[in-house]
Amino acid sequence: MAEQNEFLKVRLEKLKALKEKGINPYPSAAFEITHHSKDVLEKHQGLQAGEHREDEKVSMAGRLMTIRDMGKSCFAHVQDAQGRIQVYVRKDSVGEKAYEVFKLLDLGDIIGIKGFPFKTKTGEVSVHVQSFEVLSKSLHPLPEKWHGLTDVEARYRNRYVDLIVNEDVRKTFETRSRVVAAIRQYLDKNSFLEVETPMMHPIPGGAAAKPFVTHHNALDMQLFLRIAPELYLKRLLVGGFERVYEINRNFRNEGISIKHNPEFTMLEAYQAYGNNDSVMALTEQLLSEAAKAAGQGNKIMVGETELDFTPPFKRLPLLNALKEIGGIDYDSVSVDDLKKRIKTTDAQVKHMDSLSKAELAYLLFGELVEGKLIQPTFITDFPVEVSPLAKARVDKPELTERFELFCLGREIANGFSELNDPVDQRRRFEKQVELRKAGDEEGMYLDEDFILALSYGMPPAGGVGIGIDRLLMLLSNSPSIRDVILFPLMRPRDDEEKMIFE
Repeated sequence: MAEQNEFLKVRLEKLKALKEKGINPYPSAAFEITHHSKDVLEKHQGLQAGEHREDEKVSMAGRLMTIRDMGKSCFAHVQDAQGRIQVYVRKDSVGEKAYEVFKLLDLGDIIGIKGFPFKTKTGEVSVHVQSFEVLSKSLHPLPEKWHGLTDVEARYRNRYVDLIVNEDVRKTFETRSRVVAAIRQYLDKNSFLEVETPMMHPIPGGAAAKPFVTHHNALDMQLFLRIAPELYLKRLLVGGFERVYEINRNFRNEGISIKHNPEFTMLEAYQAYGNNDSVMALTEQLLSEAAKAAGQGNKIMVGETELDFTPPFKRLPLLNALKEIGGIDYDSVSVDDLKKRIKTTDAQVKHMDSLSKAELAYLLFGELVEGKLIQPTFITDFPVEVSPLAKARVDKPELTERFELFCLGREIANGFSELNDPVDQRRRFEKQVELRKAGDEEGMYLDEDFILALSYGMPPAGGVGIGIDRLLMLLSNSPSIRDVILFPLMRPRDDEEKMIFE
């Protein structure tokens, strides 16, 4: 901290010196940009060493990342949104007074430059600066060895610094934007309507999760941050929209891990007159489009593993997967056998005695099978007890027309044929309420308004939810969900750095 205060003291003195020279370090006037670094670098790679293009003027802006003082001239690197480019500042080009101003600049300062392209004798495309402006004075030094920090959480806490100094991080979030745009484009092209539904719900629903609770003062009512938009999107199917989707935040008051953040981005899409198979096909296409948008085609490398997103994906019923991969034959084991097996795993299970055989099998699937599903795989036919919003199979009513998509041991998507029978839906909700009374904080509430909506008639439909953050973890080869969320939730630090300007 003492070292940081010394750096701050020096920069504050330079700030004062700039002002004394009549320079406003934080001007309000706009600076016109005609070129970015990438444009200049690509266009002028063909220049000969030592060749100048004084006839071509460029106006650029960015952050000073390096400065090499050579007495009467300086070489520096300026970083903008597209990369870095070297600039050459010479006293006799910008003038003595301006050069004195440049000598007061530090790494991290933001400047605007005007000049012309040239290639140095060593072959580096650069910009010969004829004039410059100070656009923002940086008072905090950039880290010299950002990649070597032992406190890796500093990257997440100070994401703005991470973005400045780490090109790979910027590329990850550029990839994220392209992927989301590709998903939107595909859905829009296929007649899906993008909608917005409430973030604050009077009753949490759409998933089994513990909600965040808030309060609306004017209405004096308790509200919940949404855990899923599902029940509102299906209300729109009742209202006559046939294909709807939403990409937005969900909030779940649960643990934090490399796969979980309390707020996260989901895509949910619903297709009237479709079913489980319809949205499985949709999911395959969406992931294929996402992989292409990430710049890798249908086959991507994650570490040393090649993942193939070429449709169709493998499909495997849950109980078959439990037998083939987990070594448990559901039909031949007892409830007690399943309980004993669960106790040998790391699963933390409350109220095990209240769980059915199917629920116990589902828990074991999570412990023994999920992590071994590497290539994109649809797990299908989930038990009705763990699928309160999915339509039951006609031939096997104990199972539902539901799937989850797994890849590299992670759940990426969840979808099913939507339950549109209001009588059955009420019965399912009531079972969830019983679970809550037994102590299950993730059990669903009984949503009377949703039952009323279904009573008006909802067309048969398929729906799917895709975790955008987990998908981006795969497509950007990121080990943690925090690597693909710009500002992940962090616990405040006791030694939070304070900037004291006096």
